[in-house]
Amino acid sequence: MAVKKTDSARLAKRLGGNLSARRKQLGWTQEKLAERVGVDTETVSRIERGAHLPSLPTLDSLAVALCCSVGDLLSKEGPEVASDAVTFGAWISDLGPEDRAFIMSVVRNCCDHLDARSK
Repeated sequence: MAVKKTDSARLAKRLGGNLSARRKQLGWTQEKLAERVGVDTETVSRIERGAHLPSLPTLDSLAVALCCSVGDLLSKEGPEVASDAVTFGAWISDLGPEDRAFIMSVVRNCCDHLDARSK
């Protein structure tokens, strides 16, 4: 069965909207997402506008970078709102092990301090 051009255009628009929404949930620019996926910023822009459907490997890389599934990016409902934990994990995922450990200890210390203050 051949895919109609209008079906592809609808899918491209849906994917673009979901991709943009998830990227914005994480507080990332198109440039930041492009860097994490290994594509140029214009490619992310074209995908978000619905002007381009990515290859399957690129689609998978986008989903991994955005901490969601390919299905979420293609869904009519769009991706679920990223939890605080997912957002935090996405932010630190590119850091090296020592830097991640440092950030985790800082956050833990802050949480301990605020918890003690509230008692």
